[in-house]
Amino acid sequence: MKVAFPYMGTTVIYKKLLELLGNEVVMPPKPSQRTIDLGVKYSPEFACFPLKVITGSYIEAIEKGADTLVTSGGHGPCRAGFYEKVHKRLLEEEGFDADFIVFNSPYRDLKNFLQNVKKVKGDSSLIKALTSLNTVFYMIKKLDDLEKKAQKIRAYEKTVGQTTKVWEEIQILFDGAYTKKEMEKAYIQAMVMLDNIDVKEVKDHKRLRIGIVGEIYVVMEPTINIRMEEMLGNLGVEVERSQYLYDWVCYSTLSKMPLINKTHEKKIVELGEQYIPINIGGHARQSVGHIVDYQQRGFDGVVHLMPFGCLPELVSQSIIPKISDELNIPVLSLSIDEQTGVANTLTRVEAFVDLIKGRKNKKIS
Repeated sequence: MKVAFPYMGTTVIYKKLLELLGNEVVMPPKPSQRTIDLGVKYSPEFACFPLKVITGSYIEAIEKGADTLVTSGGHGPCRAGFYEKVHKRLLEEEGFDADFIVFNSPYRDLKNFLQNVKKVKGDSSLIKALTSLNTVFYMIKKLDDLEKKAQKIRAYEKTVGQTTKVWEEIQILFDGAYTKKEMEKAYIQAMVMLDNIDVKEVKDHKRLRIGIVGEIYVVMEPTINIRMEEMLGNLGVEVERSQYLYDWVCYSTLSKMPLINKTHEKKIVELGEQYIPINIGGHARQSVGHIVDYQQRGFDGVVHLMPFGCLPELVSQSIIPKISDELNIPVLSLSIDEQTGVANTLTRVEAFVDLIKGRKNKKIS
């Protein structure tokens, strides 16, 4: 079985898990203009941007030899719940042959979840599978911690692009680690690499912090969101995303265990419920909950990213002006699709940063 997966964020994590379970992994290429062109060509015009990009990513993975695609499912009104069916039909119609293994929440269908686990683990023993999961979970935590540190350092780097370069080197470093001991060694080395980045001194009261919220795919995949984190970092802004894998895994695992679930994501959902009381799918409720959370934590502004035509995020976008006004926190909403231009987006982001910088200076004076 030659397995691939949708390219999103720190992909070395998915690669590592599948490798440790004994699979031959075909890495999908990092999304490029070709990926987008393929996705747009073979997807319905009205489909949301993530579906199109993932279509292109699947085709490129199959071209490299993948015969099985492992992905997550969805539920509720969001179209992500139909991605598997749509992608399978699109690929079949164009003559691309691949099996799908779709992981939905075990709370929805435990039997199907366990059957998928059995397929992915192959001949690996249960003990090896559990050990692999534990190792990768450790890896997720370490990489998320390092990425958060990089997102702060980037705002003050003296050489533009150095933090991004180091972050890419760190992922390669972890790609070569297969045990917790090797990952701990990689983590220590990575911390030194980040600490050695030459940075400018900026007083605490002059530092700008912006949170990024929105649909998970456009928030986590830099090649799709026009490298928003780097764009803001290069403008001297510390960044924090609403979505990190470690938080997502913890919340998803414990979501039906209220007495045990003490995750920050649970608090975020509760904060969002006052504005979106019912679950409308996607991450709409979390998006507004994170805006409230960022305001309470003293952030200077929020960038809201949504795929063009994303139904849950359109709902959250309609509520955001009310939240922004009530809580006195600026929010910039950006709709992302295949037509989105870098120059236009950069102009809007620069103006937004100037706005929050002016507000901050006014408060200080």
